Amino acid sequence: MLYEEKVIETIPVGPLGLIPLKSCTDLGNKVDRYLVDWRRERESEHKSTIAFTGYQRDSYIINAATPRFGSGEGKGIVEESVRGDDLYIMVDVCNYSLTYSLFGMTNHMSPDDHFQDLKRIIAAAAGKARRINVIMPFLYESRQHKRSRRESLDCALGLKELVNMGVENIITFDAHDPRVQNAIHLKGFETVQPIYQFLKHLLKNEPDLKIDSDHMMVISPDEGGTGRAIYFANMLGLDMGMFYKRRDYTRIENGRNPIVAHEFLGSSVEGKDVLIIDDMISSGESMQDVAKELKRRKARKVFICSTFGLFTNGLAKFDEYYENGFIDRILTTNLVYQTPDLLQRPYYINVDMSKYIALIIDNLNHDASLSELLTPTSRINRLLAQYRS
Repeated sequence: MLYEEKVIETIPVGPLGLIPLKSCTDLGNKVDRYLVDWRRERESEHKSTIAFTGYQRDSYIINAATPRFGSGEGKGIVEESVRGDDLYIMVDVCNYSLTYSLFGMTNHMSPDDHFQDLKRIIAAAAGKARRINVIMPFLYESRQHKRSRRESLDCALGLKELVNMGVENIITFDAHDPRVQNAIHLKGFETVQPIYQFLKHLLKNEPDLKIDSDHMMVISPDEGGTGRAIYFANMLGLDMGMFYKRRDYTRIENGRNPIVAHEFLGSSVEGKDVLIIDDMISSGESMQDVAKELKRRKARKVFICSTFGLFTNGLAKFDEYYENGFIDRILTTNLVYQTPDLLQRPYYINVDMSKYIALIIDNLNHDASLSELLTPTSRINRLLAQYRS
């Protein structure tokens, strides 16, 4: 049975309200369309009762704005009543395409700006909503999750700020280190792995793959992503290998110790298709080096699967590696801002996550379990069986 055809077993926490901030407009509109269609088609004898008031609407999006003064200061405005609503606020802290005027100069929005706008909208709701949930696909400051010297713990601080403002649930994707949820251990925190969506889009675009341990392998580009790669490999029944970065700790370049070499641990990749799994592509240097090493070891095809494609150094190097045959496909999600240039690249596969987010929101609004969505074993098995047949 498809999820959209599920029987309603619980009443909603409150009328559903969706507030996608300007950074998340396109994704929010797609999520809204799924929710509208499902709730219009879903049959239930209870839909006419008072507990389901506002259950079926033409749109669940609540208009909100975060205008700026000429000095760069801002404010949050919620333009409709949210009293008693179950609110879901969506924000993309990595959307650098948005700008505002700062003393006559054009300033691009940083993750700090987006996080402040999120807090402004929460404050504008002024405690009137029944429940406030935040969907932040790229977790703000998630790479600053632990302290190794005299330094700030920005991710934990940001999470505590949200909880102190009344947020009940925080939904994020592929958190850099899920243990950061220890900072808010009495509130809901879910980090979602998009493994099913990666597989679905890869199989759709590559019709000749053989998903077994003789023909395919999962690779972690560094030791930090080993747990993620093990999870992926176990889900698909594949072998796993990993690279570790040998760094020169005697010098610092661009704020970090330069990588001397990538050393490989694992069985032979010769003749196999390999999936390089990571949470993000930032500059992309590590991914490029790993892809080159795998091709040197005679891998058949190299696919890069990364939840967040930031591409902070641009796409020129990836174009070069694609033309030279080091990279066959790159898959990243639409959870963060994607440039028009990226979407037009022949090697790029856009993994749409809007339906998945809509499923999570629909379940949470009914206070239903997320287990089946967070561990999609049955859906993956069904997908593989369909592909093999």
